[in-house]
Amino acid sequence: MREKRRSLLVVALLALVCALALAACGDDDDDDGATQTNGATQAQQFDTIEAGVLTVGSDIPYEPFEFGREPDYEGFDIDMVNAIAERLGLEVKIVKTPFDTIFRNLAQGRFDMVASATTITEERKRTVDFSDPYFNADQSVVVPADSDIQSVADLEGEVIGAQLGTTGAEYAQNEIDAADVRTYDVVDDAFQALQAGQIVAAIIDFPVAKRAEVETGDVKVVETIQTDEQYGFAFAKESTALRDAVNRALAEIKQDGTYEEIFRKWFEADPPAEILQSGSGG
Repeated sequence: MREKRRSLLVVALLALVCALALAACGDDDDDDGATQTNGATQAQQFDTIEAGVLTVGSDIPYEPFEFGREPDYEGFDIDMVNAIAERLGLEVKIVKTPFDTIFRNLAQGRFDMVASATTITEERKRTVDFSDPYFNADQSVVVPADSDIQSVADLEGEVIGAQLGTTGAEYAQNEIDAADVRTYDVVDDAFQALQAGQIVAAIIDFPVAKRAEVETGDVKVVETIQTDEQYGFAFAKESTALRDAVNRALAEIKQDGTYEEIFRKWFEADPPAEILQSGSGG
C-alpha cells in the first residue's frame, strides 16, 4: 500500500511539473506575442519634450514652406510635419524661431525637430542630425521687377542681400564678388529691401523666390543657381530614435502617395522621382 501511495505521489508531482511547464510555455508565447506586437510599437518608441506632442521649430514666414499666424500655420513643411506626426500618433506644436538661432535652440531642447526648408550640409551635420531628404532645392537671383540685372555675373561690385544663416547667404558671401552682402533675419525683410532699392538683388531659395514673383509681381527670378541642395528635418544628436521614426514615416508618405499630393498642392507639379525613391525609412 505504501508503494502504491508513493507511486501515486510521483505521478501527481510529475503532472504538476508538466502543468507548470506548459503554463510557462504559454507565458513565453504570450510574451513573444507581446514583444512582436510591441515590435512595431518599440520601433516607434522615442522621447519628445512633451508627451504625445511633436514640438517643431520653424522659421516663419518662408512661403510656401511655412507661413501664416499662430496657431494656423500652413505650407509645404507644415503639411509634411502633420502627415508624419499622424503616423507617429502625435499632435503637432509649431514654435516660431529665427533661422539663425534655430539649431542652437534645437540643441538646447526647445523643440524636438526643425522643419524649416533646411538644407542638409556637412557643416550642419557636425552639430545636428538630419532625416532623409524630402525636397530638392536650388538658389536663385531675385531682383525688382523693373531691374536690368540678368544673372549672377551682373552682381559684381553691387550691394546684394540674403537671409541670415542660410545657404543663400553663404553663396552670396563666398561665390559673388559683391561690394556688400546684407543679411536679414527673415526672408520678407530681404524682399522689402529689394523693393525699397536698398539692395539690387537677393540670393534666395528658388521655390521661395518664385512664389514671391508669382504672388506679388514686385520681384522676378532672373537666374536659377544649381546647387543640388536637399532639405531635411533636423534633430539633436541624441534624438536618434525620433529621427529614425520620422524617417520611417517619411518613407511611408513617399510610398503611399501622400507626398505627391502635398507637393502638387503647393507647387502644381509632380515631385522629382529621385526624392520619392530616396531614403530607406530608417
